[in-house]
Amino acid sequence: MQANALNESASGPYKVNSLRIDPGADPMAGSVTWDPSRSLWNGGMFLTALVFAPQYFTWGAFIVFFVLLELTMCTGHSVGFHRLLIHRTFKCPKWLERTLVWSGTLVGMQGPFWVIQSHDFRDWAQRQPNCHPYLRHGQGMLKDAFWNLHCRLKLQNPPGFDPGPGIGDDPFYRFLQRTWMLQQLPIAIVLYAIGGIPWLVWGVCARVTAGVSMHWFVGYICHSHGPQSWHVNNGAIQAHNVPWAAWASMGESWHNNHHAFPASARHGLYPGQSDFGFQFVKALERAGLAWNIQTPQVLPPRDGIIPVTADATTIFQK
Repeated sequence: MQANALNESASGPYKVNSLRIDPGADPMAGSVTWDPSRSLWNGGMFLTALVFAPQYFTWGAFIVFFVLLELTMCTGHSVGFHRLLIHRTFKCPKWLERTLVWSGTLVGMQGPFWVIQSHDFRDWAQRQPNCHPYLRHGQGMLKDAFWNLHCRLKLQNPPGFDPGPGIGDDPFYRFLQRTWMLQQLPIAIVLYAIGGIPWLVWGVCARVTAGVSMHWFVGYICHSHGPQSWHVNNGAIQAHNVPWAAWASMGESWHNNHHAFPASARHGLYPGQSDFGFQFVKALERAGLAWNIQTPQVLPPRDGIIPVTADATTIFQK
C-alpha cells in the first residue's frame, strides 16, 4: 500500500525533497495544537488591518498594497519558495535564489525552513492512501482556517526533515528563519517614510493578511472541488484545478496539474490556463538567469498517474 509512495518520496524527480521517510512514518496519528507565535502574528496582522485599513484608505496606499502583494506572491511564494526551493524545478544563480526566497519570506507566512517542511509533510501525506484531516483540508472552511492559520499538527511518528545541502546549511536562509517576522521592518520603515501611516498599514498589515489568508484559501479550495485532468493512484487527496483563482494565485490553482507533475515549473499546462509564475520563470530564462527548466515534456514519465479526460495527454504532443 505504502511502497509506491515511499519509493517515489525517496528518489527521482518527483520525490519529496526534504523528507527522510522512515518505515514507521505515519501521516494519520497526531494532534492539532495551538501555535502561539503564528496565531498571535496572523491574528495581530488581521486585527490591525481590520481596524485601521478602512480608516487610512487612500488610493496610493491601495496601489502599494496591490503591487507588493502581487510581487511577493509571484516572485517569492510561487517561484522562490514553491517552484525553486521546494520542488527545484529550475536552476538560477545563488544570489537570485536568495533574493527570491527573501521575497517569499516577505509574504509573512513564516521562514523558509518552516515553509518547506509544512509543504512537504502535506505533500507526502496526501500521496498516501489516507492522512490526517489537517493535512487533507478535511474539515469545514472555518475550522480548517483556524487550524491552518493558528495551529500546528504534531504527528506521533513524522518523517525526518532535512532541507539538504545548499539550503539547510545556507547561513542566509538560517537568518531568514530566525528573523522572518522582523523582515517586515525594513519594508515598514521605507513605506512609513514615503507614505506615512496609510502606506504602512496597507503595505504591511493588510498585505500580510491578504497573502497569508489567500495562500490558505487557495489550498483549501484546490483540495475540495473543481475540474481534474489526472488521477494520482493511492493518493488520499486528488487535487483540483480552480480556473477563477489562477490569476490571483500566480497559476498555483492549477493544482490537479501540479499534483500530477510536481516536478514541473509550469502549472498551467493546457490552453487558456494562465500561469504568471511560470511566465516569470521564462522571463528569467530569456534574461539568462534561469536554466534547466522542467516541464512534463522534458521530465521522465511518472508512474501511478492516470489521465481523467480524453485530452489530458495532449501536453506531450509536439
